[in-house]
Amino acid sequence: METLPRETVVDLLEGRLRESILTGRYPAGSYLPPERELADGYGVTRTTLKHAFGRLIQAGLLETRHGVGTRVRDYARLGGADLLPMLVRHSPAWIAEVFEVRRGIGALIAGRAAAKSTDEQKDELRTLLEAVKAAKSGDGVQLADVEVHRALARATGNRVYVLLTNTLFNAYLPVRAALVKPFVDPDAAHARLAPVIDAVVRGDEEAAGAAAEDYLTATERIMLEDLK
Repeated sequence: METLPRETVVDLLEGRLRESILTGRYPAGSYLPPERELADGYGVTRTTLKHAFGRLIQAGLLETRHGVGTRVRDYARLGGADLLPMLVRHSPAWIAEVFEVRRGIGALIAGRAAAKSTDEQKDELRTLLEAVKAAKSGDGVQLADVEVHRALARATGNRVYVLLTNTLFNAYLPVRAALVKPFVDPDAAHARLAPVIDAVVRGDEEAAGAAAEDYLTATERIMLEDLK
């Protein structure tokens, strides 16, 4: 059995400050109250506050100006895709936007994989597709499905597609338990995905892109309906 992590005071404080930023209590461009005031208000030490600040600075939500104070960063204008996992956990509304990008990028990747994949990569795709059918649980099927899409991205020969694919999956995998419905039946999940891999293996770029769009649209609809 895996030991569950315990939340520390720093974890809790980071979460509360993050929520205050994302809900607009501390809007972009504003300065947080002085450290002593904040620490007293939350009932923590300034050392604990500094640790929480450090995490939020690393996450791209805060920036510190020496001698001036700590300011909320305009993450919507300046932030990168690495913020997506945090934003999805904060608000499910982000998931629909992630899926919109997933659909467009996924179709493009499948088409490029059909045009660029090697025989070895095609064999890997066939093997990973069968792993979807062989998985024993909804979560297992879902994770096996993810590996197929990672392999499709690698088969394009373009490492940026790989990073984009990882970013999109990282955005919603933390909440995947709420999005498992398309994967509870391994045979059905396999049947939905098979046309994509078949087209890629045949080298049919147009058919691969169309099959991927159909697949991603169908799974997206099921996941979003279940989420509602």
